[in-house]
Amino acid sequence: MSLILNIETATTNCSVSLSRNGKTIVLKEDNSKNYSHAESLHVFIDAVLKEANITSKELDAIAISKGPGSYTGLRIGVSAAKGLCFALDKPLISVPTLEALAHQVDANDGVIVSMLDARRLEVYAAIFDSNYNEIRETEAQVLDENAFAEQLNQGKVYFVGNGVEKTKDLISHPNTVFVEDTLPSASQMSLLAFNKYKKSDFEDVAYFEPYYLKDFVALKPKSQL
Repeated sequence: MSLILNIETATTNCSVSLSRNGKTIVLKEDNSKNYSHAESLHVFIDAVLKEANITSKELDAIAISKGPGSYTGLRIGVSAAKGLCFALDKPLISVPTLEALAHQVDANDGVIVSMLDARRLEVYAAIFDSNYNEIRETEAQVLDENAFAEQLNQGKVYFVGNGVEKTKDLISHPNTVFVEDTLPSASQMSLLAFNKYKKSDFEDVAYFEPYYLKDFVALKPKSQL
């Protein structure tokens, strides 16, 4: 039996789940539009452990959503996960954010485009087949009316994630399926983390860093420009 604590902070959704053998048994999350990670993350961790009536020492591993996503959100989640791993002497598992997001779509055919909003008309996107196998790795992609034309001309394309909002204003192909109001959740991390746990596919806790995809750029307030 494996008990894994899953932490997802790549977007505004502060999400924590506890899974047993790949199945989510407790989930706590706040998917409001404001970032609540600093205030809520450790509260949610304590809450899922308490609800499951287990102690942190009984955990077998800690899983973290590794990105891409919000720079600050990822830093908070990874710092918390690494702190738990060091304190409890537990292994660290990383789960690709866009792969977990794709698992929110139940598709019998076509492809799934997991996308997270980036600046302006840009998204972080990866493409998966209906069995959730990655067929195009994560890229930072600028959207226009011809984006994903190759996939759309071949069949249904399911767009999922908070990048959908600006995508639906640009793409009007009849094969588009927009899965709206979706953010990455720790619930979909459970099976992916368990599969890695069974293979002992662990990260080096000391050196692991989130997958930002692009370098963080700090912008000056307008009053200082």
